[in-house]
Amino acid sequence: MAEPKGLSKPVKLKSDLAAFLGASELPRTEITQKLWDYIKSNKLQTRTENGQPENAGKFIVADAKLLTILKNTNTTSKTGKVTDLRNLKEGETINMMQMASVVGANIE
Repeated sequence: MAEPKGLSKPVKLKSDLAAFLGASELPRTEITQKLWDYIKSNKLQTRTENGQPENAGKFIVADAKLLTILKNTNTTSKTGKVTDLRNLKEGETINMMQMASVVGANIE
């Protein structure tokens, strides 16, 4: 059987994400799935920026538990776009397109 590669290869999680997910290593695909499962089960999506949770939409509302991993994010993409969530507060939102940056900032 071939060894997992790319997004299927397990990566080491930083401490906050490891505590959040209850694992020290997971593939990126599984990390993202578990984060979305948490967001959906806790109805943390909204249609408007900094809107109230309504369980639908492209924005993710930061609750206290999710905030612990979101605040670790300070990245710059290859195109130069900065994602800095270090000053994010509970109840504020991020765009769902920032989830890749969140995952990337929380793995080693």
